[in-house]
Amino acid sequence: MSNTAQGTNLADILVSMGVLDKTRAEQVKLAEVQYGTTQEEILRKQNLVNSVDIVKAKATLYNIPFVDLATSPASPEAMSILSQEVSLKFNVFPLSVDKVGRTITLAMADPMDLTAIEFVERKTGLRVKPAAVEPDKLNDIISTRYATSLSQEVTEALKEVAPEKKVSPLQNLKVGFIREEKISEIVNHILEFAVKSRSSDIHIEPEERATRVRYRIDGILYEKLTIPKELHDSLVSRIKILSGLKIDEKRIPQDGRFNFKANDTDTDLRVSTLPTTWGEKIVMRLLKKTGGVPELQTLGLRGKALANLQEAILRPHGIIIICGPTGSGKTTTLYSIISKVNTPKVNIVTLEDPIEYKIAGVNQVQINPQVGLTFASGLRAFLRQDPNIILVGEIRDQETADLAIQASLTGHLVFSTLHTNNSSGALPRLLDMGAEPYLLTSSMTAIVAQRVARKVHDACKESFAPDPKVLEEMKAVLGSYFPSDKEVKFYRGKGCQECGMTGYYGRVGIFEVLPVTDSIGKLILERAPASAIEKKAREEGMITLKQDGFLKVLAGETSIEEILRVAQE
Repeated sequence: MSNTAQGTNLADILVSMGVLDKTRAEQVKLAEVQYGTTQEEILRKQNLVNSVDIVKAKATLYNIPFVDLATSPASPEAMSILSQEVSLKFNVFPLSVDKVGRTITLAMADPMDLTAIEFVERKTGLRVKPAAVEPDKLNDIISTRYATSLSQEVTEALKEVAPEKKVSPLQNLKVGFIREEKISEIVNHILEFAVKSRSSDIHIEPEERATRVRYRIDGILYEKLTIPKELHDSLVSRIKILSGLKIDEKRIPQDGRFNFKANDTDTDLRVSTLPTTWGEKIVMRLLKKTGGVPELQTLGLRGKALANLQEAILRPHGIIIICGPTGSGKTTTLYSIISKVNTPKVNIVTLEDPIEYKIAGVNQVQINPQVGLTFASGLRAFLRQDPNIILVGEIRDQETADLAIQASLTGHLVFSTLHTNNSSGALPRLLDMGAEPYLLTSSMTAIVAQRVARKVHDACKESFAPDPKVLEEMKAVLGSYFPSDKEVKFYRGKGCQECGMTGYYGRVGIFEVLPVTDSIGKLILERAPASAIEKKAREEGMITLKQDGFLKVLAGETSIEEILRVAQE
């Protein structure tokens, strides 16, 4: 949309954005003429719209992009071109550099500061492309980005391995050593930052002009770094050497693993490579060796749900199934349960794909379909190993389902997972796989469905009055569980340095535990649909995923946005 269509001044643009009403806009324009001050000054003085909206409107007015500094990745290459001193002096920050187009994108407190633009262009020899940002955030970003080890060290290393440096053949060997050493330094800093920022995965992704590094923190991917395209192959080779993969094989995916120690934290990294259009993509899953497996209460199980699950665990035989999509924390819950029942008096065997954490005293087996070790064949072998407790990573087919049922009926306690959205959907899924209803009724003990939501960061938590519409929906979902005796408040994180300006820190599980009672058993025999099973379970007091989520919002553990993101059907 062109500026003319939206209005050629700040007030009109803010009206088109829907953050300022027309009457107020006219008053602002009138005041501008009467008092000879700018519209921006009037808007800020009277606090008519927030600072971010003013900056966005200015970006539209000047026809330049608006950049949110909290989510924009650091570009060590751009930072190595423009020093911190220059950035502080002119209140600008280098976001990215395009060596082909010979441009540098600059976040500027004042995008119309021609002196700053002229100085940077003379200093770097590149054409400046200005971007509008919140001036309040700029100083913080300049000091933290230049100071963080990730940006600073990678910037230093990049100066050493600049690919355009011309060297004589005699110097080639020496440069090769320097380059190799610096590449391994860059990899170390990427890994150290992942440990420091509590990441679960690192994505190193080649693109047409650069390589981006993203970190999954509390379940969400954040782009934190961009690296010059020329260094991508060296980075990949270094990671392949560490994980024992073939360096020269670039056509097929490969899997490997290695250990990394940073700040007294021992981390196991599972590495996966994938050939893409622009080169090999690498994803590293971080598995901490230290810190142990959390307790069930720590995961977020509370009240009746916790009591029902603990009762099911204490039974000597039966099947307990954990449901949820990929990344919903099923494995962590299983490990938590296994740790609880792990004593020298019982023989526990697990069949996993892959083994994520090693638990002392538990016989863990990794499936290997290439040599015929599948969930089904492994489970058959387990029954000859005199087990008390069996963990099968996932029930994928009828054979595994039948064997799990047989194992539970012959006196074993069986744990497994299933990819269904809620607990009531697990029973019809097993019936669809070919499990007999009368066997399911007598073998099934409990079904748990779960999701993980980000926790509101306690250090920067603030309360606010909820939207009446949201409150009405919450009352409808919670029914008798809604607290009518006190004023309802929601919580959010303002965002601080510790939580990376996200307002969230850590994660909490939301759970739905369905005990298989006699009445649920009758419904299984009748092959009842999931809706009928859920209705009966709720009548018997089961708290659903959404209800548990809303209760955690009321307790200030998480935000309403998180629950709607993870638990909305």
